[in-house]
Amino acid sequence: MYTAATCNDGAFHRHLPIQSPPEIFNRMIQKNSFDVAEMSVSLYMTRRSEGDFPFVALPIFPSRMFRHGFIFCRKSAGINHPADLNGKKIGFLRWVQTAAIWSRHNKRNIDFCLANDVPTLVWAANLADLELHTSLSLASAIDRPTTLVFDLDPGAPATIVDCCKVGLWVRDLFEGVGLESFAKTSGSKGLQVYVPLNVEVGYDDTKPFAKAVAELLEKQHPKLVVSRMTKSLRRGKVLVDWSQNDDHKTTVCVYSLRAKERPTVSTPVTWEEVEQAARKRSAKDTLVFDSTNVLERVEEMGDLFAPVLTLKQELPAL
Repeated sequence: MYTAATCNDGAFHRHLPIQSPPEIFNRMIQKNSFDVAEMSVSLYMTRRSEGDFPFVALPIFPSRMFRHGFIFCRKSAGINHPADLNGKKIGFLRWVQTAAIWSRHNKRNIDFCLANDVPTLVWAANLADLELHTSLSLASAIDRPTTLVFDLDPGAPATIVDCCKVGLWVRDLFEGVGLESFAKTSGSKGLQVYVPLNVEVGYDDTKPFAKAVAELLEKQHPKLVVSRMTKSLRRGKVLVDWSQNDDHKTTVCVYSLRAKERPTVSTPVTWEEVEQAARKRSAKDTLVFDSTNVLERVEEMGDLFAPVLTLKQELPAL
């Protein structure tokens, strides 16, 4: 079933079809596309009112969408291949902005969507796009990362509590060289630490730097930290994943929902919250936020991740 909606972000409006959410969408996260769209738009408008845009010129596409009961990843905007949900074509809307990004693996350009406005976010939610995974670069300068990222992933029986301990070590290391860092939950099991750069720098600089940091932490804390992805090494430890600092990789975007039964969100957290979590004995409900929690947090605390978009910092020499 389709209905029509007019989306207006204050600058322009677009008319687009809204499809009733597929059954799998409701069953998995007990939310429908209207709820997801409302949350995305609320966060967008909050950040825009502060002069910051959460997804400006970031090459993304509805990346984890529900189709016929399965989760699959998609990067291409699919201009010539309309999306099909519940057997109905809802398609690619021509006003959705895209950026042609070269894919080394496919040896061709892929048209990524740019979620720069309210109508595009509503369109993406209507495609059952729960998760937004973004590049560390802007589409206008794809070879220049705007930030350094460390994805802290616990190997059972390690938990988010252990990730918080490691996250504090990452923070302290960068504080020691005069750089600020910011934390957010992955919305799943781990924690992610961002070091904003927003200067002229390339992945040839950031990736080896991130690897060196991960290896240093592993050397300093060998009982809890591992820098290599080998599964046999990860049990009971926290992987400091430095490999995300690459021009062909993406990381779950701040404020993105995750494709889980409980609609958890990748949520910015304060270092005080990380410190409190690191002292806990149990990981149960530690730093877990769902869509309702996050909207309340933004209302009360503002956008804790806003400095990542603007703060300019230079990496020290290795």
